[in-house]
Amino acid sequence: MIIGLLMVSTFVVLLNEMMLGVALPTLITDLNITPTTGQWLTTGYLLTLAVLIPATGFVMRRFTTRGIFLGSMTIFLIGTVIAVIAPGFGVLFAGRIIQAIGTAVFVPLLITTTMRLVPDSRRGRMMALVTAVPAIAPAVGPAVSGVVLSQLSWRWLFILMLPIIVATLILAAVKLRNVTTPERVTLDVLSLLLSVVGFGGLVFGLASIGESVSGHAPVDPYIPILVGLVGVAAFVHRQIRLQKHGDPFLDMRIFSTRAYVLPTIVMTFVAMNAFGVVLVLPLILTAVLGLDTLQMGLFLFPGGAMIAIVSALGGRIYDKVGPKPLAIPGSILWAASIWFLTTIDENTSVWLALGTYLVITGTQAMMWAPMTTSALGALPADLYAHGTAAFSTVQQLAGAAGGAILISAFTIGANATEPGALSAAQSIDAGQVAFTVAAILALGAILGTLFVKKARDPKTTTTGTAHT
Repeated sequence: MIIGLLMVSTFVVLLNEMMLGVALPTLITDLNITPTTGQWLTTGYLLTLAVLIPATGFVMRRFTTRGIFLGSMTIFLIGTVIAVIAPGFGVLFAGRIIQAIGTAVFVPLLITTTMRLVPDSRRGRMMALVTAVPAIAPAVGPAVSGVVLSQLSWRWLFILMLPIIVATLILAAVKLRNVTTPERVTLDVLSLLLSVVGFGGLVFGLASIGESVSGHAPVDPYIPILVGLVGVAAFVHRQIRLQKHGDPFLDMRIFSTRAYVLPTIVMTFVAMNAFGVVLVLPLILTAVLGLDTLQMGLFLFPGGAMIAIVSALGGRIYDKVGPKPLAIPGSILWAASIWFLTTIDENTSVWLALGTYLVITGTQAMMWAPMTTSALGALPADLYAHGTAAFSTVQQLAGAAGGAILISAFTIGANATEPGALSAAQSIDAGQVAFTVAAILALGAILGTLFVKKARDPKTTTTGTAHT
């Protein structure tokens, strides 16, 4: 009951994560913005998650399950209402950020609760379903967006979410019960500020590269990148000090476990392309293959079904043989399919493009659940909250960076100097550059899967004993 409610609610909030990707061509025209500016409606959402998710370890220890859920969903509701009434880009962007603040805790809360409640023997199957939610929802989001935009304005993307949000709030208020006991822990404000400066600076700088090429960047992109690197280094140093003298914002001992670190690295490359490709692909489908918003929604929708099917089958296989038989062939096919996207032009069959997209989503699912289960299964129970927070942070930060990098590569490849929609020729050139970068990133996932093993679950619940 508890896991089911968390899965449904997590799906609802994450559905919004990539929903504006398909709407980007419409927003570029309606708001008269550049593709690089428009992508901040998605990248800013992901960046906010990356900045706040490290704090979820503290939140899950400090507050009750019921309180966390109701508070987060209420914040998400407020952000959605702001997006509905937004008169322009600025207010719409603010609404998206508030939505992201409400979303941040849901994935860590779902995964940590599952790891605590589900026994070892069924963990692979259940985690396959649980981790499919953050993979399916962003994949279905663009499809839903395409169908809605074919008949209604972009505001209806948010209006239609309001009754669903209210329904989940009512159901949770009536049915949701607590599964953990709150602890007396304190929030280290300096760590939170350092995570904002570090992660925020990195992604802002990456996203500004494309704008600097087109002459619209507010600052030299390498300045915020440098600030971000310094901020991340200071954040890590702060956690190491807190580890010795108090409660760390993020327990860094999780990174001393090799079986946790390797899957996390693989997921970095997977998440970069998972979010980045979904941002670039609608621009190509519109300008090169001539799909309208309804056709684009129908094109993207089967990707979510493919993720669900592969995840369900993969969970059973994982319980029997571990991650390698899934992840290694999956990563190779995944990289090859992304590379094929570089060949798309006006003569490419829509059905061939659809087949390629389904292979990408299916093979992506062959890595997502095994990597998550292997990483978290290597940690003792008292580090689940920290491990899940860090794992989710890496995914969201990688997704934000991947979206920024691929959109920047798209902008560079298009060589556009004026805001507005690109021509078909410009879009083909831009797509070739962006998908080439994505294929190169995919090579990192292939290398990483070669070294990942099925973790042996710690037999104790205390960190010290487990490491001993």
